[in-house]
Amino acid sequence: MTDGATHTALHIPDAPTARPAFAPQRVAFFSDAESERNGAGSYYSDLIAQLTPRLAEAAIFQPGSHRRRLGSLSLPLPGDPTQRLLTPDVPRLWKRIRRMQPDVIVSVTPGPFGLLGLAMARHLGCGFVTAFHTEFEALSRLYWNPVSRGIAGGYLTTMNRLLCRNSAEVLVHSSRLVPTVRALGAPSVRVMGTPLPASFIDTPITAEARPLRQLVFAGRLAPEKNLEAVVAAARALPELRFVIAGDGPLRRQIERETADLSNVDMVGWLDRDALRKLLDASDLLLLPSKLETFGSIALEAMARGRPAVVAETAGIHSWHALRDGLVSLRNGEDLADAIRRLQVQCPEARRVRALRARDAARALNDETLTQWLDLVADCQR
Repeated sequence: MTDGATHTALHIPDAPTARPAFAPQRVAFFSDAESERNGAGSYYSDLIAQLTPRLAEAAIFQPGSHRRRLGSLSLPLPGDPTQRLLTPDVPRLWKRIRRMQPDVIVSVTPGPFGLLGLAMARHLGCGFVTAFHTEFEALSRLYWNPVSRGIAGGYLTTMNRLLCRNSAEVLVHSSRLVPTVRALGAPSVRVMGTPLPASFIDTPITAEARPLRQLVFAGRLAPEKNLEAVVAAARALPELRFVIAGDGPLRRQIERETADLSNVDMVGWLDRDALRKLLDASDLLLLPSKLETFGSIALEAMARGRPAVVAETAGIHSWHALRDGLVSLRNGEDLADAIRRLQVQCPEARRVRALRARDAARALNDETLTQWLDLVADCQR
């Protein structure tokens, strides 16, 4: 695509056409996150793939690996040059969205693409929804100096408030975020589930009763992920193999810190199929993040019948039905100690628990699809 839009459904007609009231809905998503490069990017790739058969059309407009037009702006995100902030080709996208004539527009981020979604919703008079995935203001405290943080924080708060106040609904993926978006002016808030990649659900799993052998971290190699805890655990538990998958601003630092550890493999960024195979080959997922709005990778591990050690502050813990597949890393607890707690457990008991976790993850996926279909229908009433 040449305009930053990834379409996943029906052909867009040459001009708007009248549709009867009972026609299936068309939904357009606007996101500044590249597909599958972070949690928000993966969320909508997975969601749209499953929503497409149930809607007239679902499309996402976001930065992509397309050739940028002359004069477009591309800036590295502060603290993470592996991700970039891109400006959309507004005239081209405006033309395409007018042809699509969406019933509902969902803005996922407070950047240029997300704000364009709000402008288009106002112009077309369609339903508008904001999804609040990331506590950007909290992240700014990890990346930026006080001056930059003040500027960035002011912008993010202003843009998030603009999006929230103009939304019929604001969506969060953890009940812990409800007070945050209400303070931003959200008139109505829904706590939404998280979808899974279809292959994580449909591909058969192996669930053996065996001792822990291989542990995996998968995600952005960034300050909020608390990778120092993973490195410390690898030093403390040389009998276990640790695999670190992902890319980000800390990659070279982690490579230096693990150069002398024979039990650590760094495999870089993986596509979803390769990630699924890595989870299948591992016995436990590690997610000791300092800041984690939800923790989608933990849900993906559960879907593959693998338990996850997750920081107790992560939003996924607020979903009670998922607790059977989660091992809470308590505040101040060493990751190595949490792993040792699992090492002494009966392998068969871990296997049974992992199978229940898979069932819970699949149930949440089904519930999430229902929630989204209900949301789209409600925006039309």
